[in-house]
Amino acid sequence: MCPKVGVYVIHPKHIVSVSGLISHPNSKILLIRGPRRGWEFPGGQVEEGENLIEALQREIQEEAGVTASIGSLIGIYSNVKSPTKLHLAFLGDYTCGELGTSDESIETEWVSRHSVLQRISHPVIYDRMKDMLDFSGRVIYRVYTTDPYRICDQYFL
Repeated sequence: MCPKVGVYVIHPKHIVSVSGLISHPNSKILLIRGPRRGWEFPGGQVEEGENLIEALQREIQEEAGVTASIGSLIGIYSNVKSPTKLHLAFLGDYTCGELGTSDESIETEWVSRHSVLQRISHPVIYDRMKDMLDFSGRVIYRVYTTDPYRICDQYFL
């Protein structure tokens, strides 16, 4: 469909997204390889009218074909570059289902905990994954910018 003359696309000023470190009972971690950022954890944008937990469960199902229960909040991440993005990261546990792929995931795999960081090349994703793997019970709040990636502030709540 062609855009109409005089009609403007309005992009959101704030984007909310979620992700999860999903653990299998065999202690492996769910990773997806997406077309843009390489290997990462499952997650994505929260849709209008959707709560954070439902959004993460939907994203895990869409990207990996499995169901997970969602637990503790691990981190809150603010990208202050416009449009601003607020990202929340959670722990989760595999419930059921067989791994699959989608348009958002070229590959999906259960990866041993000690090999996870070796797979991740994107700096923002790497830092978040490290936070998830090292979670001590204190929620991290990190403020950052991208292009180039730079951490502005960091707090433990």
